[in-house]
Amino acid sequence: MGRKVKITITESKCRSGFHKAGEEYIIDDSICPPICMELWHYAYPYVWALLNGAEDDNPDGGRAAYTDVICPDEGRVHMHIEAIED
Repeated sequence: MGRKVKITITESKCRSGFHKAGEEYIIDDSICPPICMELWHYAYPYVWALLNGAEDDNPDGGRAAYTDVICPDEGRVHMHIEAIED
């Protein structure tokens, strides 16, 4: 038991059609989910930080264990990354 990370694709105009809005992935200690390598390369530092207890300032005050990431390929894919507990 412990912390996992949930990735949700919130928008997608993926030029290869690889990602669709609404896709979800649950990450624990696995190496890499079935995500485009460019997008995973960009998202992984946030996933790793959240898996290891990171939190950030919430715009509404307090602390939050989530972030939003935009694909480095002209922002074609947007994902929401959040820590979840078992």
